[in-house]
Amino acid sequence: MRKFFLLLLIFVGVTSLLAKDKVEIYASKLTSHGSVIDAGGGVSVIYKDYILTAQRAHYDKTTGILELFDDIRANYQGKYKILGKYAKLNIAKKERFFKPFYMLENKSDVWMSADSGLATEDEIDISSGVVSGCDPIDPLWTMEFSSSDYDTDSMWLNLYNTRLYIYDIPVLYTPYFGYSLDTTRRTGLLKPSVGYSSDEGFYYQQPIYIAEQNWWDLEFLPQIRTQRGSGLYTKFRFVDSPVSKGSLELGYFKEKEDYYLKNNLQNQSHYGYNFFYENPDFLNQWSGLDFDGQSGIYVDINHMNDVDYINLKSGGRNDNLVTATQVLSRANIFYNTDHHYIGAYFKYYQDLTLDNNKNTLQKLPTLHYHYYLDTFLKEHMLYSLDMQSNNIWRQANKKVTQTNINIPVTLQTPLFDEYLNLSYTANFYGQLSQFSGDTDRTTMPFDNGYYARNSHRFVASSQVTRAYDEFSHIMSFSVSYERAAGERMTGYYLDNAEYCKNELNINDPDYEARCEFYNIADVNNATKLEFIQYLYDDKSEQFLYHRMAQRISYEGDNANRYGELENELDIKLWKVLSYYNNMFYNHDKHSFSKILNKITYQDYGLRASISHLYRDTFIDPVSKTSPSRYTRYLTSSADYAYNRHYSFNASYNYDLENKVKKSASIGFMYKKRCWDFGIKYAENRRPILTQGGEASYIYDRFVYITIVLKPLMQPGKNSSFITYKLPSNEGN
Repeated sequence: MRKFFLLLLIFVGVTSLLAKDKVEIYASKLTSHGSVIDAGGGVSVIYKDYILTAQRAHYDKTTGILELFDDIRANYQGKYKILGKYAKLNIAKKERFFKPFYMLENKSDVWMSADSGLATEDEIDISSGVVSGCDPIDPLWTMEFSSSDYDTDSMWLNLYNTRLYIYDIPVLYTPYFGYSLDTTRRTGLLKPSVGYSSDEGFYYQQPIYIAEQNWWDLEFLPQIRTQRGSGLYTKFRFVDSPVSKGSLELGYFKEKEDYYLKNNLQNQSHYGYNFFYENPDFLNQWSGLDFDGQSGIYVDINHMNDVDYINLKSGGRNDNLVTATQVLSRANIFYNTDHHYIGAYFKYYQDLTLDNNKNTLQKLPTLHYHYYLDTFLKEHMLYSLDMQSNNIWRQANKKVTQTNINIPVTLQTPLFDEYLNLSYTANFYGQLSQFSGDTDRTTMPFDNGYYARNSHRFVASSQVTRAYDEFSHIMSFSVSYERAAGERMTGYYLDNAEYCKNELNINDPDYEARCEFYNIADVNNATKLEFIQYLYDDKSEQFLYHRMAQRISYEGDNANRYGELENELDIKLWKVLSYYNNMFYNHDKHSFSKILNKITYQDYGLRASISHLYRDTFIDPVSKTSPSRYTRYLTSSADYAYNRHYSFNASYNYDLENKVKKSASIGFMYKKRCWDFGIKYAENRRPILTQGGEASYIYDRFVYITIVLKPLMQPGKNSSFITYKLPSNEGN
């Protein structure tokens, strides 16, 4: 009881001094000399959001200064802890002084040790010290600083004259380093990327991040390559509703004259932009109404003057390098209900291998209406409707607007207690073409016309299931017969149908100009046989999938009667080993047109796969620039986690037909609680655009060094801190 009354006396004394900033002091021993109170035997102090403990305390009621001594611990709102040997609280000035100063931020596990620290209302000024996210006993990395300040409200930490040490080895100096100890978005500098290349020189990219409001942010990525050039990329991101978002990216890079001439590049400047936006409920949000159906809009617009615009943006990372030579821009908008679907699609293609894009075909736009499958006569009759109108446009030469209509009507019924299912489908298909523009590539006329066709399809199918003690077996069989009942054509179709259907005309110089708009897929008098089976274990997990399909045609001569036999197999040989095979056998050529094999192993921390693709087009190239007849491609990858600290990865991709290595990589990663360290060597065959619009290739070789100081840095796929580019090998 005596202790309790002593505490009460101190509490009342402090409260009478500053009613707004009352201090509660709890102690087991108390000595009073006029206005000075000494407390000992373990002291606890509650001041605002602080909870402090110490061995003894000294309080002057006249000055309002409270001093704490020995084993001091301070906890602020559960966010961080401060420790020291001496602390002084000036209640009148609302200041707290700690010496020495030690702070632990609980959420991020970042600790700081310094000579002293002075805390005001919402900021702590700290003298020289050290900060780290590792174990305080023999930390793996530390940052030493001459001074620091920490905002307790925003949880932002500033360090000045900072030296980074790995163990006792200094590796980096910066006059300023700032970091947030929480995940709140804020304006500042992000982690830079540095690298070196023998042909591009020293590389440095410093992201600048601006986030002044919750609905948008802006990132600037200036970069310099001392022997190649410099550039600036920027990205603006925004959200305009809880479910929609968008972004705008712009970029420009200027090559130095020496590098531009040495590599015979098509462009000395590389520039481009990308606009992205998606909204899955735009009608309701923009109109303020409540439509029953679903609406959506998706926009992805891209433009660049050559592929190096993207490759330079990636900062030299091999896994982001672009190997395609065609850029697609598209915009889709739709409205969907239970019965109706209405959509509009815009597609624009940019061919980076051409000097201009005047002759590239675009779809601007495609209008689409679909009536969903409906039933009649107690579900014995099914019908639907699909209509599409494509405006196939380009600046030069012929253009066309093609409208397609497809109406299938199906009658179906089960027999023999549903062991057999029969169906008959009558399908009406039509296409209308309306041409515009001129061409000098062919003398054949492009007259407006239509194509109409009716076809029949009969299907008999059965599916049986059998359960065994340790697995279940499902088999399905189907036989379908399809034939065209009649067709009618006028204009363009009547003039070109026979010519465009004949494969012998493919190499004719006039073929592309005449047939680029002829896209009618014939319905042959043919039967298709299909067999599918599944095996499931007692845990309902699939361990075998097998499908075979064969098409038999009754048109033409016997030489082309049998279509390609397809066989697809996906099987788990063991729980850790799986095998996938997909192959097509051509009866006429007595050879396989495609064989894909893939083996995957996953166990003991190892995931490895190897695949081989073989393809035969059976078409001999007519010139050196034509695609080769054969494709043989080898792909492999492996990831191995030795334990929770060490992991290894490797990949190798090789073009067996052209005897060219496409890409390869090998690396390892070491992970600890407070840091990640990794080294990776990677190669990639990258296309470039040279003078005259000719595509060439450069074989890039990189060494990536990943250093992630956690939690100040976040690990990720592209966490490389240092990139070293080895001399490149060029090829055509």
